[in-house]
Amino acid sequence: MTYLAGLGLAFSLIVAIGAQNVFVLRQGLRREHVGIVVLICAASDAVLVAVGVAGMGAAATAAPLLVSVVRWAGAAFLLAYAILAARRALAPGGERLEASADDAAARPASSARTAVATSTRTVVVTCLALTWLNPHVYLDTVVLMGTVGSTHDARWLFAAGAATASAVWFTALGYGARLLSGVLARPGAWRVLDGAIAVVMAVIAVSLAAGA
Repeated sequence: MTYLAGLGLAFSLIVAIGAQNVFVLRQGLRREHVGIVVLICAASDAVLVAVGVAGMGAAATAAPLLVSVVRWAGAAFLLAYAILAARRALAPGGERLEASADDAAARPASSARTAVATSTRTVVVTCLALTWLNPHVYLDTVVLMGTVGSTHDARWLFAAGAATASAVWFTALGYGARLLSGVLARPGAWRVLDGAIAVVMAVIAVSLAAGA
């Protein structure tokens, strides 16, 4: 169950459309350096989750009261995240992913086109920047995943589940991009996805609060 908890929470956090996911999709559509992009994203998540779980585990031993405070803060954050996801799911419009006719680019309909990658170096630098310079990545992995992971006795099983989710997601996103492009072009698909995210986040928030 601990492994599945890490797997489920990680999936809930990483499947929402964002700059990193759009970049992975774009590379998949172009069939350009997909393997290195998937490896960077999955390995980065694994490292950050491990840092979060280890850090929060040490905090639990040194200051149990701090962990209780963080647990409630995590529950509040997850509930707020669930509410935002639910609002997106219930909105009449919604974000969608658009691919050009020649599959040369992919981007959120409401944002600017990502930088064109023309070499392995450019792709690596761009992918690292989108991953390590994004504050939400630290909030999701180090803080949130670390907090939830520290509530489990077998916290490294939780971390392993989260790392598995990242590897599976980014692999599917990169290598299945051409198959997903038609589906993700529909706003309704993201509304369903946001609805599922809202439910999972709410359930985890309640479980965190109940265990406080």
